[in-house]
Amino acid sequence: MARRCDLTGKGPLSGNRVSHAHNKTRMRQLPNLQSKRIWVPELGGFVRVKLTTRALRSIAKVGFVPFCKKNGIDYKKFAPKG
Repeated sequence: MARRCDLTGKGPLSGNRVSHAHNKTRMRQLPNLQSKRIWVPELGGFVRVKLTTRALRSIAKVGFVPFCKKNGIDYKKFAPKG
């Protein structure tokens, strides 16, 4: 399972954890991903997405479809099956 946001594409970052003695150890910074069901009136149902909390806040502010249109995402690919 990829640790990547379905909408923004944010993924893990890598770098060094540096101690006081300047020893370097590799580390990963993972995005804060949440699995959510979001009601989308334009699609007439719920949409299941795995997204970052930053994207979730933006969707709560502007809505799912306007957020997708602003970022050039085809929101119909998230449409409920059936």
